[in-house]
Amino acid sequence: MAGYPEHDQAIRFYGPQIAQDPATLYHDMRWRYGPVAPILLDGDIPAWFVMGYREVHYVTSNPQWFARDCRRWNMWDHVPDDWVLMPYVGWTPSVMFAESNEHQRRAGALGDALDAVDRTELALICQRVADDLINEFSGDGHADVVSQYAHQIPARVIAELYGLPRPDVPAIVTDILDSLDVKGNAAEAHQRVQERMQRLIADAHVRPGQDVPSRLLEHPAKLTDDEIVIDLLVMMAAAQAPTGNWIANTLRHMFVDDRFSVSLQGGRSSAVQALNEVLWRDTPTQNFIGRWAVQACELGGRRIQRGDLLVLGLAAANSDPRVQPGEQLDSGANRAHMSFGHGEHGCPFPAPELAEVIARNAVEVLLDRLPDVELSVRPEELEWRPSVWMRGLYSLPVEFTPAVPTDDRPM
Repeated sequence: MAGYPEHDQAIRFYGPQIAQDPATLYHDMRWRYGPVAPILLDGDIPAWFVMGYREVHYVTSNPQWFARDCRRWNMWDHVPDDWVLMPYVGWTPSVMFAESNEHQRRAGALGDALDAVDRTELALICQRVADDLINEFSGDGHADVVSQYAHQIPARVIAELYGLPRPDVPAIVTDILDSLDVKGNAAEAHQRVQERMQRLIADAHVRPGQDVPSRLLEHPAKLTDDEIVIDLLVMMAAAQAPTGNWIANTLRHMFVDDRFSVSLQGGRSSAVQALNEVLWRDTPTQNFIGRWAVQACELGGRRIQRGDLLVLGLAAANSDPRVQPGEQLDSGANRAHMSFGHGEHGCPFPAPELAEVIARNAVEVLLDRLPDVELSVRPEELEWRPSVWMRGLYSLPVEFTPAVPTDDRPM
């Protein structure tokens, strides 16, 4: 493509085969290209894949050189309106694409509203939600802990943090999950979720409570209703799939890796280490679009032009041998991974901490309630979703001794 001479031999970063074995893919790309590789996104749109740990750290640490506002992209004339990756790159007036002081205002308000969440109360909500979900299948002796458990928990917990009445939670959780699916009725579901957020803000004006929307309305940043609605939607989407896949990927490792299983079941404190190890080995958010070069520069030996798109290879950075020399790294204790991004546009404080509370309680409650739970198919039968963006399973079938729902247990 004109203007991208290095992309004549670039890897096509799409298609059904590309995500089958991401570890091998990143290893081969690193060997062939070094820390920054030319890639072609869907429709052969050129971009740069930043896979070196130091390079990802540099890009995310310097927003003045690698910015978030997608309107800088120099390829817009070549991107169709219905491009499959438009949800990742289409500009919206949200905190995701805000920059500089505006980003600090929006992200600061979100961080303060989340930081006011009581961690003990959050853990109790997570445990109740997990118990309720397990009660729905505990008597069956089998379940799919992706669709029936792991992917349900984040949306249900967030709905409660948003102050939604419990009777309303199941319906909006269904819409949240449908809105994040690229197939089916995603657009209609997204519209219903947005309308529910608008009603939530309207109610918070009249009856403020101890919930995230009320705190945002009261914040000194003076966010508008429209800003709060779109940022609540962004936060919900950003939390749902990554946290759900984090839970499921951790459970999968427990079922297929004896060493991992022994570590995870060794005590409650080990669940945190197990979850952290999964962020190194099978991080839910594999790659992230992205950053746009503010001006021409050099990165990892590549000449980057003004307006070029950079895709952040979070999983590839985590496996960079320059920072992970074989087995010497204790990945259960080391938290220097890139799984939550880095810098001012990384997952904002305290969202990673809250996500860990949700994931840890989900794993612990399942193991407490169903201590003999095990995989009901051969490990090689498990199927990963064919995506270079998210690392998650279609399903995780398990079996266990049928158990009595907690509500029916004698006091």
